[in-house]
Amino acid sequence: MSGRRPRIAMLCGDGPSSWFMYNALAGEAEVLAVVVEGKPSARGMIRYRLRQLGWRTVAGQLAFIAFNRLLARLQRRRIDELIRRYGLRAELPPAAIVHRVRSVNTAAVRRLLAGLELDAVVVNGTRIISRAVIECIDRPFINTHVGITPRYRGVHGGYWALVQGDAENCGVTVHLVDTGVDTGGVLYQQRIAVEASDGFNTYPLHQLAAAIPLMKQALRDVVDGGLARRDGVGPSRLWYHPTLGQYLRYRLARSVK
Repeated sequence: MSGRRPRIAMLCGDGPSSWFMYNALAGEAEVLAVVVEGKPSARGMIRYRLRQLGWRTVAGQLAFIAFNRLLARLQRRRIDELIRRYGLRAELPPAAIVHRVRSVNTAAVRRLLAGLELDAVVVNGTRIISRAVIECIDRPFINTHVGITPRYRGVHGGYWALVQGDAENCGVTVHLVDTGVDTGGVLYQQRIAVEASDGFNTYPLHQLAAAIPLMKQALRDVVDGGLARRDGVGPSRLWYHPTLGQYLRYRLARSVK
């Protein structure tokens, strides 16, 4: 086993989960660059969802997103408790290694990655990464997905597993990135156990805490030449944001918060 620290870049969204992951990895990996992607335009996202799902579903999803602001405030004490329990830290990376971009799918990002001597690229919370970026270097791109794939691709995989009465597949996946939606080869998976005080905004904290050691192991595998795909859990299905009606119905009928 090599004692060398993996040399990585991060492609990430601008939010706490990215900083939790950065701080967890920074002690064990040499982080050469952190590329922070701006949020896609709300108007563009709505247009895309309208084409995919129709206006009734999208209207319900937007209503839930608004409602979830209140829900997150109500769950704030539990969120803070889990952040302390898991030792998650949200300090920002040093400014010298941070590169803020409109999108990770740009020529500038490809040039940046190609100019670094990397072992791997860690992905956290970006939009779908283009083939041109994935193929700009011959190194693995590794993502954390808050769901067991391919059964719970898309968003809120832990929540949807609980809604489906599938607690044994409420968990997290660390996987290779391809051009699909959470379709890359599975590296590691871990189930989580939620508690009565948990809800929609705290499931991801359990999942992230479970993912961190899996990501660290995957990076060690890269350095040691032992990176290996494993079987995921089927069948494959893509999940979306719940509508407000769905959330309220499942909360009342199935006690999933």
